[in-house]
Amino acid sequence: MASAVEVDGVHKRYGAVAAVAGVSFSVEPGEIFALLGPNGAGKTTTVEILEGFRARDAGRVAVLGIDPGDRASGRALRERIGLVLQDIAVEPYLTVRATIARNAGYYPAPRDVAEVIGLVGLAGLERRKVRTLSGGQKRRLDLALGMIGDPSLLFLDEPTTGFDPNARRGAWQLVRDLREAGTTILLTTHYMEEAQALADRVAVLAGGRIVAEGTPATLGGRDRDRTLIRFTLPSEHRGAEPPLATGRGAGRYTVETAEPTAALHQLTGWALEHGLTLSQLTVERPSLEDVYLRLTEGGAE
Repeated sequence: MASAVEVDGVHKRYGAVAAVAGVSFSVEPGEIFALLGPNGAGKTTTVEILEGFRARDAGRVAVLGIDPGDRASGRALRERIGLVLQDIAVEPYLTVRATIARNAGYYPAPRDVAEVIGLVGLAGLERRKVRTLSGGQKRRLDLALGMIGDPSLLFLDEPTTGFDPNARRGAWQLVRDLREAGTTILLTTHYMEEAQALADRVAVLAGGRIVAEGTPATLGGRDRDRTLIRFTLPSEHRGAEPPLATGRGAGRYTVETAEPTAALHQLTGWALEHGLTLSQLTVERPSLEDVYLRLTEGGAE
């Protein structure tokens, strides 16, 4: 099956500044693909090229088999994609229901308005005017407007900004449900936890170029990074010498290893043999945020 999104050698300059410098990636049908990067890395420009809002200078792009730079195909593309932008301009004096219903009229086969209202958590607020909604409620409305056309491909730009933790988890489940129903999703977010929770694959942009691509678990060699095992010994046993310990301070010990299973086996065996408890025992690999910061160190060019 052809890729839902294909980007090959795309360039975009603004005067002397190369905002996008040879970006290439693909998004497979039914996949959640996260495009990450610091402000100024070229992320917004890349997504706007895919959405048809900005022309590229060079390279090849296909979105659902359509070139978004081809004005003649613009309507055909818009009918098949959904957009949840960082800031969507809507009429503040329309009600929630009227706003969603109006957007539904732009699509040949939209979803049911009442169904979408319920899915995004706006049930009971149908008659509220947009201007009276809270920030989080407005973001839910943005999600509804992106979903109403039943798109094959949904662009989510910082979709949970302004959400409290419970609302964010609910939105994540909604995104997963959309993926399970066959919707392809291209996500941009500054929440590394969000990318970790949702994305099948991740690409990181820095200085207008993709510097790493892979699954959240393997991005930038994360799966091969050394593991840190940390634990504390009771004060009366802090003179003991645990095996493998490479650092210690105030009774807190650290073991750095490429073989965490064997190291844990050796440590716990030593503790049991000496009748000790390894308090506050943790096993940590570098987080996705750690890897992201390492990859984007120094920010955009």
